[in-house]
Amino acid sequence: MTDLSAITPPADTDDTSGGYGPFAYLSAPNAQLYRRVMRALMSEKERFTVHVRPEQIGEALGNDGGEPVGESAVTEALERLSQSTWANVLAFPDSSRVTALEDFYRRRMLYQLSRQGEAAERALAQYDAALGTRGALQSVALEDIAVLLTNLRNAVAAHAAGDAVDAALTHQTLRSLRERFVELAENAVAFMGSMQRTIDLHDADVEAFLAYKEELIAYLERFIHDLLTRGASIVELLGSIPEEGVLFLAATAAEREAIDAAPGEADTARVTARETWLRQWSGLSDWFVSTPARESEAKLLRARARAAIPALLAVVRALHEKAGGRTDRTQDFLTLARWFATLPTDADRHRLWRSAFALTPVRHLSVTAATEDAWTAAELGNTTTWADAPPLEISPQLRRSGSYERRGKAARVTDRTEAKRMLIESARHEAEQTAAARRRILTDEPQPLSAFGELDPTAFRLFLGLLGDALAAMGPQAATAQVHTSDGELTVTLTRIAGAGTMVINTPDGELSGPDHLVDIASAVDVPEPNPELEQPAKAYV
Repeated sequence: MTDLSAITPPADTDDTSGGYGPFAYLSAPNAQLYRRVMRALMSEKERFTVHVRPEQIGEALGNDGGEPVGESAVTEALERLSQSTWANVLAFPDSSRVTALEDFYRRRMLYQLSRQGEAAERALAQYDAALGTRGALQSVALEDIAVLLTNLRNAVAAHAAGDAVDAALTHQTLRSLRERFVELAENAVAFMGSMQRTIDLHDADVEAFLAYKEELIAYLERFIHDLLTRGASIVELLGSIPEEGVLFLAATAAEREAIDAAPGEADTARVTARETWLRQWSGLSDWFVSTPARESEAKLLRARARAAIPALLAVVRALHEKAGGRTDRTQDFLTLARWFATLPTDADRHRLWRSAFALTPVRHLSVTAATEDAWTAAELGNTTTWADAPPLEISPQLRRSGSYERRGKAARVTDRTEAKRMLIESARHEAEQTAAARRRILTDEPQPLSAFGELDPTAFRLFLGLLGDALAAMGPQAATAQVHTSDGELTVTLTRIAGAGTMVINTPDGELSGPDHLVDIASAVDVPEPNPELEQPAKAYV
């Protein structure tokens, strides 16, 4: 008679650890082996294999690239995973291969993933995938969002005009918009996090990092440009859809989603779906549109991307200094100490000391005035030997007592307090002028050159330098250009305005006129207020 337990799997054992027992093996001593076994069982599950024998798991472990595992170790791991405290695996007696009486006394088992074990493995796979995701700055997603918003604006306009609107197409457009926006936001966060980890690497290969740096900076600049241009069009599209239109779109999507609700739950599902769509639309608007109370997430992302460029350049400078073997006095003394440690005798160490520091028995002695006069009269050259040179006259006091002191009044120490005060005051004044000039020309968003009005001489010199660099980078053919200051703190984006008139910027020294352009001057870091205790001269960068 056939044993029914070999056909019908028993009910999953209740977990005794509050519902998280299937994750307990991750902290066990053989967690790595258990993890490999669970992956092999999951792979067999995906191939629609119902029951798995230990030898099949052993063969799978032999092909996964890990260390070889014996059959006994695999069997022991499966038995441990099938215990009631973990319940990751279900075990069934294997009677299909019994051909003799002795086989009944041998323990043969079939295994398969339990419901809890499969759920835990899928959760761990999702966790690994999330950690391995590097993310990306999706310029294409910005373009798709603009296209989808255009379609929704047209649907709202048709509804306002009394025309029929395809509810299915509108609902699908809203779903596509939500998916693209979520993908854009999540990938941007993941990319900025992975890029920060890249910046923090100090032991990277210099050549590989330099090649990667060039591509990454170009990638960031392209995304910043796309976020600036397409972000502005998205803000315009969001503003063109009135509140009544947003309510119409949310109601349309909620009506279609309520069709699939269970009997008696249609009204609740409709209200819930409508509120959900309104919240998501509000989140989309907040991500792109800035208000006086807060900045949009798009603007913050653009600022972080801009700030990453100077950070990358700082890492490149550090790698160059490390590769170039920059020498300082500390490194010299450490090298000299290693030389001393490797010498075999004290005599060799004394010779190295005299060679390194050029100390001889008489170099520390004071030279008398008579000796200096004799050396001057003899007109000695660099090649004159000690034997041919006049003798060194040593004071009898030095020979008698071993010390020599010059008599007379000590030289007065020069008081440089006033000079230091003037330098500090000059540095403070220069720093204040530079910071004020930068704050004067910063823009919260792109604006025409004609909006700057009148500039003081300091701000005008800084502004003129930035404008000249941007115009030179744009050239006669390009429509837009973006440049950075040498310190990476300011970014200037200049865009031609089709059919623009002549702008005029007034200064106390005259007027600057020319074709009007759209300019955005942004700071990658906060411009500090002048420091009243500044003690070092400040450098102004343009």
